[in-house]
Amino acid sequence: MTTAASIFKPISARFLALTLILAASLVQAQGEQPTVASQPLKIGIIGTGNIGSALARLWVDAGHEVLIASRHPERLQLLAAELGPKARAGTPRQAAVFGDVVMLAVPYGATPQIGRDYAKELAGKIVLDAGNPIPIRDGQMAEQARELGAGLASKGFLPGVRLVRAFNAISAGNLRSQAHRRGEKLAIPLAADDAEALRIAAGLVRDAGFDPVIVGPLSSAKQFDYGTGISAKRLTARELRQELGLKAE
Repeated sequence: MTTAASIFKPISARFLALTLILAASLVQAQGEQPTVASQPLKIGIIGTGNIGSALARLWVDAGHEVLIASRHPERLQLLAAELGPKARAGTPRQAAVFGDVVMLAVPYGATPQIGRDYAKELAGKIVLDAGNPIPIRDGQMAEQARELGAGLASKGFLPGVRLVRAFNAISAGNLRSQAHRRGEKLAIPLAADDAEALRIAAGLVRDAGFDPVIVGPLSSAKQFDYGTGISAKRLTARELRQELGLKAE
């Protein structure tokens, strides 16, 4: 005897299969999806403008906790609420205390003051520095930093930290639109004098949906400073290594 249950069970199975196929197709169409980090970190983000807010979103999606910070944390409450329970808003000092890693995404002219104000809180921590010295905005200190190279200049402004130059050679628009793209990912060049800091920074680059390319020590960061044209080229890791004359991996 045919029952309602015998009719609907096959239909339900077929419907479920079609639903799963459709979901898989949508994922494939949208490109690669963020993966949860193998070792979630606490990340303090000082300066939550276009770069900082884009990274906050990408890292929360990857399973990290973030504290987004500015001098006016009340203005960040809506963003923190939108990012969900792994995000909160606070002051730069709170971000420096909170983070296992601290992301510095402020106008470069603010870097010396941050180094002075939060020296105690940042001491010994991995600090990712995305600031670019732009003379028309930051004045004479930016001219001096560009001459020396931003990696070495930032090292002087931020003594006692484990500094990594990172995310300075990509636009905020590309951070938002190119993360986790299909095929070869965009490259993020990195430079640091600390091997462990580089390893952790490289993992965070991957969690954000990009390919890390280790260029060398902080002195080598001058090769991808603002004004070199690297950020305008949207290079893959393979292309970036060719551009900078690095060995292929």
